[in-house]
Parts: sequence; structure tokens; C-alpha cells
Amino acid sequence: MQHFPIYLDLSGARVVICGATEAGLAKLRLLLRTSARIEVWGADPGAEFVTLAAQGRITLVPRLPEAADLAGARLIYLATGDAAQDRALAGLGRAAGALVNIVDVMDGSDFITPAIVDRDPVTVAIGTEGTAPVLARQIKARVEAMLPTGLGTLARLAGAFRAAAEALPAGRVRRRFWARVFGAEGDAALRAGGAEGARAALDRLLAEAEADAPPPGRVAIVGAGPGDPELLTLRARRLLHDADVVIHDRLVPGAVLELARREARIIEVGKTPGGPSWPQEAINALMVAEARQGALVVRLKSGDPGLFGRLEEEIAALDAAGIGFEIVPGLTAASAAAAAMKASLTRRGRNSELRLLTGHDINGFAEQDWRALARPGTVAAIYMGLGAARFLQGRLMMHGADPATPVTVAFNVARPDQRLIATRLDMLAADLATAQAGGTAVILFGLAPHRTAATRAPAPAAAPAIAEAGR
Repeated sequence: MQHFPIYLDLSGARVVICGATEAGLAKLRLLLRTSARIEVWGADPGAEFVTLAAQGRITLVPRLPEAADLAGARLIYLATGDAAQDRALAGLGRAAGALVNIVDVMDGSDFITPAIVDRDPVTVAIGTEGTAPVLARQIKARVEAMLPTGLGTLARLAGAFRAAAEALPAGRVRRRFWARVFGAEGDAALRAGGAEGARAALDRLLAEAEADAPPPGRVAIVGAGPGDPELLTLRARRLLHDADVVIHDRLVPGAVLELARREARIIEVGKTPGGPSWPQEAINALMVAEARQGALVVRLKSGDPGLFGRLEEEIAALDAAGIGFEIVPGLTAASAAAAAMKASLTRRGRNSELRLLTGHDINGFAEQDWRALARPGTVAAIYMGLGAARFLQGRLMMHGADPATPVTVAFNVARPDQRLIATRLDMLAADLATAQAGGTAVILFGLAPHRTAATRAPAPAAAPAIAEAGR
């Protein structure tokens, strides 16, 4: 992010527009929504400039400013239409201590003006770092359609209730009150009864919130999917938005955690193969302790929480503590990998079942029904299988599996650095060593990628660390 978005208080501030041009007029129309003291400097001003000056809304000076004229300006917009003149005035403006914008010129501007959706006092600013103004306008049109025209009125009314609302119990009680105010109930009251109707509705909603007992803490065990935030369920998104505490696995990416509300406490409880890890008992105790404090706790697990995620142990801990909980499924890595491969996990005439296996269990490499897995047409998704690749290869071939059985290893599935390694059973361990791929992975035994999906890339110069797949 090159430009940091801020909201600048222009109440009574001096803002100067240099150039009584069409470009200057466009900025003036926007600035007239503020309470700034606006000056327009430029020869041959058009009728709209003259009319606004006659109404006392702007100060109009029919020449360009000199250095002394710019003293005390907060912002200066340069729109003379002459590039050399704009650059010279920019230097004078900076020397006077002002922030300078050369209209439609990024190079040489101290700030940019975003596209703005105005529901005063609610404003939404949309910027593209100056790279795609048409896109900014398209986004603006969508946001305009999303926000009710009366939202500003409702926001101003809500401001008068802030002190009373602060007396409500912090957390979900208070958030639920504001959600009702700015949700369907507040909007409906405003439409039906105007400002007075909305004020009466806010009185009623506040009284109902005051009468409510604080809700007990609870835990939502949520599947974060394979990593792409767009693959989260709507339920998962809503819970992240409402959570007081988010307790997440190491494999949950930052892009998913960004969806949590800013006030939420984010706690990583990672388990690193062969490295430092949180004991499961400590994770269980943390969930229970936070929920007992009345928090809505989101226990965020990579993939689907019901697949190799020690879900039963966490359920048992919550049950023993009398903590209410829910489980929100997530897209598992096997499904996401198959989608990336443009392949189906099942096919009539090939496999009537799909096996979900782990390469490791509490005793080390996991033993399986190797004879059944070795049968032609078998398809299996193997989680936590990278370190066991040679073991899996040996066991399957010992029990009669065809050495030419296709195998695909999907790394970082559904993420920007996704990579598919297409190989065969007898080449699995060797190809993994050659590929030196890094990240999370799931092995799809018995499946090859569609010809348009294979991304077997040359080996990188150095081998990054390899982690096990999210569920």
C-alpha cells in the first residue's frame, strides 16, 4: 500500500484550487461537501465559479497565486492545465507547508482523492493507487447501491445513543444492539416513520438490550478451508466477524484471519512437525477459559475440523466444562486439490469409494489396509503424507499396486503459490525429492490432473521447508 487512507478534518481549513478549469471544477464540487474555506485562483473563471462566489460559498481570485498567497493553506489542488505551471505551483505550495495534489498526475502529488460514497456522516473512500480510476468508479456504484440513502440519518441518530449504549455489557450484548440499529430494524423504522420513528425504535431496542442477560460464552469450531478466503462458508465469515477471540492453527493463512473483526484477540496455537507445538490439553484449556469469561470463541482449523483435526478431544473438553459449542464444516484439502486438478474424486466404473487417510498417527507412520488400497481403481487422499511418501510407496507396491498408478501431490492448494506435482507410484519419492516443493500438501493416490491443470515445474535452486496439508 503506497497511499495510506486517512480522513482529514477540513472544518474551517483553507483549501486552494489553482486553475478555474473543468478539472478544478470537478474537485470543487467534491470539496463543497465539506466545511472547508475554499479559494479558487485562476483567470477566466466560468459561470459556475462566478455563481458560487456570488453565493459566498467560495472565494474567487481571477489570477494564479504567488508564494505569499499560499501561506496557511492546508490542501492545494493544481488544475491549471499547464504541466510546467502546475509543477511550479506545487513547489510553492510545499514551501508554504501544504499538501499538494496535481489533478490526474500521480507523480508529484502528495496525496490522491479517492472515489467517495457519501452518506454523511458515513463516508466510504475507494482508491486504486491511481492505477484504475474506472474500476474505482465501478466499485463506488456497487457500494452506492448497497448503502441505504437514509444511512447517514440513522448514523447521526445513533450518535446520540452512544453514551447509553456504553452502559450495556461489553461484547455480544452491545454488538447485537448496534447490529439491530444498523440492520433491518433500524432501516425499516426510518423508512416508515422518518427520523422520529427511527429515534423511537432506538429507544425500544436499547430498552430490550438492557433487559437482556449477557449471553453465556460459547465456542464455534470452524473449518477455515484450504486457504483461499473466498472458499470459506458464509457461516464461517459471520462467526469470524462476531468473534471475541480467534484461536487458530498454524496453517490458517493471514488472508483468512484478516476477516476477523479488528477488536478480536487472535491467538495462534500452532503445531509444527518436529518443532515447538502447543499441547492439545493447553488448547482445550484455553478454549474453556475464554468461553467461561463470556467470550464467543472461534476455534479456527485449517480445512475441515472433522478430518484429522483432533476434533473429538476438543468436543470432550467442552462437554466436560459445560461449554456450548457448534461445528462449522470447511472445504477439505482433498476436494480443493481435485478442483485444482480439474478432476473428480469419484467416477462410475473406476471407484465407488473415496478413502481419506493420514500418513502419520500417534505411533509414527500409519498402517493401512494396503491390499485394499493396492486394488486397481482405488482413489485415496493422504493427509500428512509427505514425510511418509517412501513408506507409502513401498507398502503399496509390496501389496501389488501397479507401479504406474497415477499420483498427484497438491502443494498450497487454493493459494496463490499453488503447485501440482503429477507423478506415478514408482516415481513418487524420487519426484518429490527432485521437485523440492515447499508448503502444505495433500497426496491424491490414483488420480492424475486434467491435461490443462498439470503444473509440474522445474526444481527451484534451494529446498524450502515442507509442511503437512491442511484438512
